[in-house]
Amino acid sequence: MRRRKIKISINGKEIMCFTGQTVLDVARRNGLKIPSLCFHPDLEASGGCRLCLISVKDRKGFFTACSTKVEEGMVIVSDSPEIRKLRKVNLEMLFAQHVESCRDCMRSYNCRLLALAGEYDLDLSKFDDRKKNYPVLQFGPAILFKSEKCIDCRNCVEVCKKQGVEFLEVEEHDSFMEVAPSKKKNKDCIYCGQCIAHCPVAAFEEADSIKEVEAALKDKKSFVVFQFAPSIRVSIGEEFGMPYGTVVTDKLIGAIRQLGAKRIFDVSFAADVTTIEEASELIERVKQGKKLPMFTSCCPAWVKFVEFYYPKFISRLTSVRSPQIIMGGIIKKYVAEKEKIDPKKIIVVSVMPCTSKKYEITRKELQLQGLNPVDFVLTTHELACLLKSRDIDLNFVQGGKLDQILGDPSGAGVIYGASGGVTESALRTAIRKLTGRKNARINFKKVRGMEEVKEATVNLGGVPLRVAVVNGLGNARDILEKLKKEPKLYDYVEIMACFGGCIGGGGQPVPTSREIRAKRAKGLYKIDEKKQIRLADDNPAVQELYKNFLKNKEITHKICHTKYFPKKKEKVKIIKK
Repeated sequence: MRRRKIKISINGKEIMCFTGQTVLDVARRNGLKIPSLCFHPDLEASGGCRLCLISVKDRKGFFTACSTKVEEGMVIVSDSPEIRKLRKVNLEMLFAQHVESCRDCMRSYNCRLLALAGEYDLDLSKFDDRKKNYPVLQFGPAILFKSEKCIDCRNCVEVCKKQGVEFLEVEEHDSFMEVAPSKKKNKDCIYCGQCIAHCPVAAFEEADSIKEVEAALKDKKSFVVFQFAPSIRVSIGEEFGMPYGTVVTDKLIGAIRQLGAKRIFDVSFAADVTTIEEASELIERVKQGKKLPMFTSCCPAWVKFVEFYYPKFISRLTSVRSPQIIMGGIIKKYVAEKEKIDPKKIIVVSVMPCTSKKYEITRKELQLQGLNPVDFVLTTHELACLLKSRDIDLNFVQGGKLDQILGDPSGAGVIYGASGGVTESALRTAIRKLTGRKNARINFKKVRGMEEVKEATVNLGGVPLRVAVVNGLGNARDILEKLKKEPKLYDYVEIMACFGGCIGGGGQPVPTSREIRAKRAKGLYKIDEKKQIRLADDNPAVQELYKNFLKNKEITHKICHTKYFPKKKEKVKIIKK
C-alpha cells in the first residue's frame, strides 16, 4: 500500500509523517524522547515492557508507542504525571524480575534499564533476592544465559526464530512461562549471538575471556599476539562515544599496544589469503561443474548451521579456513619461524565481532601439530571493557601501526566485514585470474547493501556466474530449501549468520539497527576506496608470503584448508543451579 503524508501532534508539536509509521518511530525521527526497553527495530514490536506508554485524544486508555500506528490528525501525549506514574509501576515490575548484578555485568557501562531506574527514581534495594535460584546456562564455549536477569520480553526467542534456529523457546511451568533452551534433539544453538545483540537487559552475554587474556598478558613466559577482524575498526569507537562507522584503525592498534601485546596483526591480511584460495577453488568448481553452488565458510555460525541442520549440503562449503584461523596458523608457523619464537609460547588473541568465533577456535580439525591456531577470542565489546578497565580511552589514544613482519591488507580484505564483501573480494580476484586483465572490474555494487538477500549474475571470464549474498540464517534456510528444488539456481553463495554480516555480529556494540549497520559498512567501503591496492592478489606482502611460506600445495593445504562434518546436538552446561 502506498504511504500517504499526514499530520499529527505529539506533546503539542505538529509533525508531518507517513502512514504505516509507528508513534515511537515518528517521535525518535523528530528528536522527541519516549522511553522504551524491549523494542528493537529488527523485530516486530510486542509492547511487552509497556514503558513507551502514550495517550491519544478521544481514545480511552493508554497505548504503546512502539506498536501504535499514526493516523491523520492524531493528538498524542507521551509525558504526563499519570503516564510517568504508570511507567514507574511498569519499571518496578521489570525490576521485580531482573536480578541486578551490575558489578559483574558486561553492559554496566551502557545499561538502559539502570538509566531508566535513575530517571524514574526507583529504590532498587527493595527488589533483592527475587530470582536468586534461577540457573546460569552456557551454550557451548560462546554464550551465557543468566536467566535470573531475564524480564520475559522474548526478544531472544523472536530473533532466534527469525534466524531459523528456534533453539530458544518459551516453556510453560504451571502458572508461569519462562525462556529456556530447547530440549528437542533437532534444535541446537549455532552461537551467532543475536540473542545478545537483541537482549535489552544483558540476560545473554558472551562467555567471558577477559580474565584469561589478562593472565596471558601478565605471564612473562607468554608471547601475546593480537589480531583484529575487519569490522572492529568501524565499530569499537561506538563504545567510546564516537559516531557510528568511525574508522579507528590506528587508535585501535595504539590501544592494544598499551595492553602489552608483543605483536599486532590485521585479520584483513589473512582475508586476502582466503580470497586467493577461495577464488581458485571457485574457478576449479565452475570449470568442473561440480559441487555447485559453492558456499562461503568464514562464518562459523553458518558452518555449524549447515553441519547440524543441513548436513547434505556440507560438500558445498568451500574448504578454505576462515581468515582468523588462517592468520593464527601464519602467526604460529611463519612468524614464529621468522622471529625464532617457540610457537608453544605464542598466545594468539583474536578480536572478533561475533561469539561464534569463540566456538570456531575449539574445533580440533583446525589444529596444527596439536596447537590451536588461535587461543582466545575477545568480542568487540569485551575488548572495549578490557580497555576501560585499564583507563584506556580510544578518544585520547595515540595511533599506532601494524607490525610489518607480514604487511598491510588490501581493500578487498577490509570489506570482508560487510555482507557481500567476501563475494566482491573473490570476484575481483577470480575475474583477474580468468581474464588476465590488469584493469578487470573491481566494484560489484549489486552485492553490497543491507538487503537480507541480494542476487547478481556476473560475467566470469565469459561464463555467467549466478551469485547470491545472504545475511541472517532465516534467509539462509529459505535459500537452502530453494536449492533442494532447484540445485542449479546459483553457482556461488555467500552466507553470514548475522544481519548485515560481521558488522552486525553478536559481539558488536549495542544498540544496533539497520541504519547503524549501514554506517559501519560505509566506513569499510571508504577504506577500500582509499586503498592503493584493492585486489588480494595484488598485495605485495601476500605475494611474498606465498613465495616464502605458502610455496607448495602441502603447506598451503595445512594452513588454509579444512574439512567439515555433521554435528550432533551439544549439551547445555549448567554454570549455576
